[in-house]
Amino acid sequence: MIREIRTEEICLLNDFLYDAIFIPEGEIPPDKSIINKPELRLYVENFGSSDNDKCLVAECNGKIVGAVWCRIMNDYGHVDDGTPSLALSVKKEYRHQGIGTKFFLRMTANILC
Repeated sequence: MIREIRTEEICLLNDFLYDAIFIPEGEIPPDKSIINKPELRLYVENFGSSDNDKCLVAECNGKIVGAVWCRIMNDYGHVDDGTPSLALSVKKEYRHQGIGTKFFLRMTANILC
């Protein structure tokens, strides 16, 4: 089931942010503290404080297994102050099941409407 994130679940974005970091095959994952770097913190810090912050989660058997979120921020891919940046993360054991595709389609439909 894909649904909007609940306020009490926003803290889970820290874990999903870490899971979204690309780690090439055979490389040692960075320490989780990497998400505290300013360039990564901006993806989750004070999330929900702006009307532009949007997040959907995938829930499977009562467990949140993925998240897609967007917000307007001055990140690496910043286009302008009206175009949100998007982050998408699915727990490893739930990947390759179409969740990311469903997230992307649903979130882009929500952003454009």
